[in-house]
Amino acid sequence: MKNSKYISILLFAAILAWSSCKVDVINDPNNPGANTITVNASLAELQNLVDGSESGMRDNLNNYYDGVGVIGREFYRYSTSDPRFTSDLLGKGSAVLDNNTFYTTNPFDARYRVVKNTNILIKALQNTKAAITDAQRKAGIAYAETIQAYELLMVFNQQYGNGIRVDVADPNNLGPFLSKDSSLNAIQDLLNKANTDLQGNSASLPFTTSLYSNVASDFSKLNRAFAARVAIYRQDWNQAGTALSGSFFNLNGNLNFGAYHLFSTAGGDQLNPQYFPLNSNGETRVVEPSFITDAAAGDNRVTTKTSKRTATAFQDGLQSDYDFYVYQSNVASIPLIRNEELILIYAEVQAQSGSSANAVGAINVIRNAAGLANYAGGTDLNSLINEILNQRRYSLFGEGHRWIDMRRYNKLNLLPLDRPGDHVWTQFPRPATE
Repeated sequence: MKNSKYISILLFAAILAWSSCKVDVINDPNNPGANTITVNASLAELQNLVDGSESGMRDNLNNYYDGVGVIGREFYRYSTSDPRFTSDLLGKGSAVLDNNTFYTTNPFDARYRVVKNTNILIKALQNTKAAITDAQRKAGIAYAETIQAYELLMVFNQQYGNGIRVDVADPNNLGPFLSKDSSLNAIQDLLNKANTDLQGNSASLPFTTSLYSNVASDFSKLNRAFAARVAIYRQDWNQAGTALSGSFFNLNGNLNFGAYHLFSTAGGDQLNPQYFPLNSNGETRVVEPSFITDAAAGDNRVTTKTSKRTATAFQDGLQSDYDFYVYQSNVASIPLIRNEELILIYAEVQAQSGSSANAVGAINVIRNAAGLANYAGGTDLNSLINEILNQRRYSLFGEGHRWIDMRRYNKLNLLPLDRPGDHVWTQFPRPATE
């Protein structure tokens, strides 16, 4: 009995002690909040933010590229389960683009999720007490701003005249939708701001990126490549030329050198969403026929980016004898930007600046690489731009440029219509949630 009484007293005392203590809240380790990272992130946490951002950049790429590629009449996306690829996107009859469906909302949301991640990364870098130098801190923030600018440009490409939100750092106080021109200006300003902390900075980033170099001064070259693309969209030819000079542009270099989204079969990783096996039926992508019939004889870009089907593919009044085969495996990389595009930007800048000889020289680099003879057409601005747009059509096939190129030169009416009553859209609608 004495032992029982003694144990009871101890238990009672323990209960009183427990009830009088304050219990600390334990954060859910499976769903960590942003605050725990932005207060004092470790190097490992910074790396996780970067990995998550770069992984997120690959989300919904299929819906983005299918949207701009189908509207731009580069290829057709056949689907037995969803007719909207051949109705809404092609403006069939009375069909219009929906502001509350996958091809509008999913790419939009995916890009802004990455912007949100990079805003968290910026705040984490500003507050971390990890062992990094000030030069590394600045380089890391500039990296995040460069990725933001690229993702915002992807949103702009679809939204165009609707404009986009650029100031989204505070989700409770979002900035306004800017005008078309102001949106592009803001993206350019963001790239320029980032480059001030990248250019000439010999420090390494405080994390590892899979997109390009880990040295700040080298990553500046990717930033400038993006800036050159934005500058030609803004028709700022001087700015484009200056940006090219600081990029990885190389007139005589490897056309495929650049920055890429990487894919693999590793557990938890993603596969290339633009890949379908040859001669697929049901779910597939097939080449818009004029890409084949308009090609110059001997253009090897046709044979390397398309493949003749064993049987013609039909759907919804459309047909094609060729598969879209830019990506020839489910782990093939998808470019963000390549030297081939930069050479064509250089040609465009030279043409617009009155340097026709330089423009023709760059055109010939691309034509010769494709197995074609030197350019023999006119050297007036209109002739040169038409040739450059044609080379961009074949060199950058399926990389998301044709629709944008024809739009910025007011030539959307020249895109082929393979069914009576089809339409070419200028932009996607602003998502209903916005």
